[in-house]
Amino acid sequence: MLDLHDKIQEAVNFIRSKWATPPKAGIILGTGLGSLVENIDVAASIDYEDIPNFPKSTATSHKGRLVCGSLNGLPVIAMEGRLHMYEGYPLKLITLPVRVMKALGANLLVVSNACGGLNPYYNCGDIMLIEDQINLMGDNPLIGINDDRLGPRFPDMCEPYTQSLVDRALTIARSENIVAHKGVFVAVAGPNLETRAEYRFLRTIGADVVGMSTVPEVIVAVHEGMRVVGFSVITDMCLADALKPVDVNEIIKIAGEAEPKLTRLVMGVLAGEA
Repeated sequence: MLDLHDKIQEAVNFIRSKWATPPKAGIILGTGLGSLVENIDVAASIDYEDIPNFPKSTATSHKGRLVCGSLNGLPVIAMEGRLHMYEGYPLKLITLPVRVMKALGANLLVVSNACGGLNPYYNCGDIMLIEDQINLMGDNPLIGINDDRLGPRFPDMCEPYTQSLVDRALTIARSENIVAHKGVFVAVAGPNLETRAEYRFLRTIGADVVGMSTVPEVIVAVHEGMRVVGFSVITDMCLADALKPVDVNEIIKIAGEAEPKLTRLVMGVLAGEA
């Protein structure tokens, strides 16, 4: 039975057989946020199910393929659709693609997601730069025997999101007249949305937005020594005293409307890496 390191290498070897260029950055595109792919000069597009040890993406609007190529001359590898705990996958498997990106050569991870807004000063369609996170998923992808070839036993999380990249993104947002906040993302397991009492609790402990992804991938990226920048698009407001039922189609619509803004921010951040 293959250990985690061997599973990573098996996936890496397969991807390199389709695309030999080492990427500088890995990108995880969340719900309704896939238009960045249109700006990539695609050299290879690989379905997850064709890659050894990759699970199949089942989430709504997630295409489930790995896109390899260059973005404004910068070699990148992008996940067009991510994997979630609520799909039934263990966190070690959900975060495997991040480890594969690192093994291929990526030292920067860009993550994006659609989320619910807990901060009453936010509005639907706003973008938040993630500066910190709270893990309430009830699990951690690093639990188990540590493989020192991948990272340290006790990775430090004092700066999971690289502050210089957060600042770069906020500067770009101001220059592009894009509404962008800086705040805390809390991850829960899902798939149900939260109750009024849970939203009050999440806000009380310091969260500005809530979602069902991102945190496991960022923990693994930190374990691997990668720099990270994260973007959340607020697609619905989770204010306990003004709560109404959520329409998934409306969430996808709002995320889609925010795509051009997010694309400009991501491309601006990556332009500084070229």
